[in-house]
Amino acid sequence: MGIHNLARLIADCAPGAIRESEMKSLFGRKIAIDASMCIYQFLIAVRSDGSVLTNEDGETTSHLMGMFYRTIRMVENGLKPCYVFDGKPPELKSGELVKRQERRAEAEKELEKAKEQGDQENMNKFERRLVKVTQQHNEECQKLLKLMGIPYVKSPGEAEAQCCELVKAGKVYAVGTEDMDALTFGSSVLLRHLTASEARKMPIQEFTYQRVIDGLGLDRDQFVDLCILMGCDYCGTIKGIGMKRAYELIKNHGSIEKILAKIDTSKYEPPEDWLFKEARELFMKPDVTAGDEIDLKWTAPDEEELIKFMCNEKGFSEDRMRNGVKKLQKARSGATQGRLDSFFKVTATTAKRKPEPLKGSANKKAKKGSGSFKKGK
Repeated sequence: MGIHNLARLIADCAPGAIRESEMKSLFGRKIAIDASMCIYQFLIAVRSDGSVLTNEDGETTSHLMGMFYRTIRMVENGLKPCYVFDGKPPELKSGELVKRQERRAEAEKELEKAKEQGDQENMNKFERRLVKVTQQHNEECQKLLKLMGIPYVKSPGEAEAQCCELVKAGKVYAVGTEDMDALTFGSSVLLRHLTASEARKMPIQEFTYQRVIDGLGLDRDQFVDLCILMGCDYCGTIKGIGMKRAYELIKNHGSIEKILAKIDTSKYEPPEDWLFKEARELFMKPDVTAGDEIDLKWTAPDEEELIKFMCNEKGFSEDRMRNGVKKLQKARSGATQGRLDSFFKVTATTAKRKPEPLKGSANKKAKKGSGSFKKGK
């Protein structure tokens, strides 16, 4: 998904759909978090000297440190996180996976050049591009979460889709991920920067799905088609059609089929054997475990087993681990007061408003949407 493009489009045309806040404002909320995205962030994080965190045996441990401390930070702020791990990628994603392999091969070549030239900056740069979340990383993080008393879910398919299913089933309030695909899968709330480093001081961005489509003036089907046109992991895009043009075309024609019937395909060339219908079906009916079959439980941490794993096996400081466990226990014992709005469903109605226009040609052609919104529980 063109993460930045969709976020930019929403900021331009549906600014009321985005709210910036601090983590503490989410007190009492249950959040489903895309685990692989988090682990990747932790793995590419480097120290000031450009190195990654390892133990005495040379094993990378930055994913465990990141998972431990970022989770504690959320719990201390009153959140109840659960993590969702990817399952088997859908067949439609094979093309994207091949592209990633090609980019890795290119990064390996560039890394060798940097090593020959003694270019430390580029060595660090291309080493980060070669980072990949492995099954071992996932299993180690799952073990850590279990010992911390934090629930996790293994998705049969895409983690973002499973997160969205938990939202739709009322098991959690929002999806925590950097990937805007969570909105395409239909999550009512998307939280970005939730697991960002505290040192980066990035506000959490909260996207509300209903305000997004109201602000864009689209329905669910049209929004999914817009996301496919802008670029997703499951099929290609029409050559020559960018963010603004994609929005104009969806506003004017309503679906990809109608767009293909109208555009000059010699100028705007769709991919051969374009699988946009299959991509649309995947967004509408992803491979997930039904939310009502999943029971999320937050339990007390198992301090001694956690010490054995993190200190005896992985080489972390026992004092730091025990201090972390104390923070978990304190936060757990103090999290007795729920949110007031968990007891009441409040509906707020605003006057209809027009979204801010796109810049450039989109301002002339795009029809503007408006609508009311509901504040969820």
